[in-house]
Amino acid sequence: MSIHKTPLLTRLKPYFTVFDGPLALFVFLLLSTGLITLYSAGIDFPGRVEAQLRNIALAFFIMWIAANIPPQTLQRMAVPIYTFGVTLLIAVAVFGVVKKGARRWLYVGVDIQPSEIMKIAMPLMLAWYFQYRGSVQNWKTFAVAAVLLAVPVGLIAKQPDLGTATLVLAAGFYVIFLAGLAWKALAALFIAGAASLPIIWSLLHDFQRNRVLTFIDPSHDPLGKGFHIIQSMIAVGSGGLSGKGWLKGTQAHLEFVPETTTDFIFSVYSEEFGLVGNLILVILYSLLIGRGMIIAANAPNAFTRLLAGAITMIFFTYAFINMGMVSGLVPVVGVPLPFISYGGTALITLGLGTGILMSIQRHRKLVQT
Repeated sequence: MSIHKTPLLTRLKPYFTVFDGPLALFVFLLLSTGLITLYSAGIDFPGRVEAQLRNIALAFFIMWIAANIPPQTLQRMAVPIYTFGVTLLIAVAVFGVVKKGARRWLYVGVDIQPSEIMKIAMPLMLAWYFQYRGSVQNWKTFAVAAVLLAVPVGLIAKQPDLGTATLVLAAGFYVIFLAGLAWKALAALFIAGAASLPIIWSLLHDFQRNRVLTFIDPSHDPLGKGFHIIQSMIAVGSGGLSGKGWLKGTQAHLEFVPETTTDFIFSVYSEEFGLVGNLILVILYSLLIGRGMIIAANAPNAFTRLLAGAITMIFFTYAFINMGMVSGLVPVVGVPLPFISYGGTALITLGLGTGILMSIQRHRKLVQT
C-alpha cells in the first residue's frame, strides 16, 4: 500500500496566493534595496540590519493578515477603528508621555504612538463615509468629511508631530479628492490655505519655524540649524552619475549627515549609487504606485476604490516628502523613506496598507457593488 504525500509547496500554496504577485515583487525589491543601504548607513550602529529583518518579518505577517481580511469586514471596522484612534489621541493630549518636548506617546505597559493608527484609520473612515453617502455628494457631504479629517489632524499637530499630521492630512485629502471634490472647491481651499498661512505661522512652535526658515535659506546659519540639510544636499549631489560605490560614501560615514538610517537614509543611497541609483529607485516606486492605481481602478465599489487610491497615494507622499526634504526641496518634517528607512512602526503601517491593497485585489469579484 503506497502513501502519496502532498508536496510541501502544494500544501503551502494557499497561504501565499493571498499575495498580489506584482505588488509583492515591488515591495520585496524596495526592502532589499533598503537592507543594502541600511548595512552601509548603519555600519556604526551594530544590530540595525538584524533588527530591520525582524521588522520586515513582522510587517509581512501583518500584510498577510490584512490580505486575508475581506473588504466587507474592513468596511464594518472603519468607524470603530477611527473612533478608537481618535479616543487614543485625546488620551495622549490629556495624559500622554512627553519625550523631547513632544507629547506623542501613551504608556500601556509599553509606549505606543496612537497617531500611527490614523494613517490607515483616516482613509478607512472617509472611504466608508462616502460609500455610506452613496450618490449624495453635495457641499454638506464634503463639509462633514472635512470635519472628520480635521479632528485627528488637529490633535496630532498639537502634540506636536507635523510629519505624521501631514501624512494623515494627505491620506484623508486623497479620499475626499477621489470622491469627486470639484476643482473650484479645490481652488477655494488652496486660496483659503494660502490666506491662513500667517495664522498657521503664529501657531507653529519655534523649532518648526526654524525648519521652515532653514528650508528657505539653509546658508543663513550654515554651521548651526542649516548644517545638516546642507551636508545632506552635498551628499546627494556628490554621488554624481553612478555614485561613489557601496560602503564608500563619506558624508554619512564621517557623520556629517544626521539620522542616516532613518529620515536621511536617502542621502546615503544617493551618495553611494548616484543618479543611476536614484532613477532605479524612482522606477521602483513608480511601479509600486502604478500597481496600486490599477488595483484602485479595478475595485468594485466606492469604498474599495477610494481606500485603494488613498493608500497608494500615501506611498507616493512618503517617498516624495522624504526625497524632497533630504534634497532641500521641502522642509524637514521627519517622514521615513517607505520600505527603505530603518524602523518598525512605519514599516508595519506600510505593510498593513499593502495588505489591504492585496485584499481589495483578491476579493474584487466577491464584493457587492
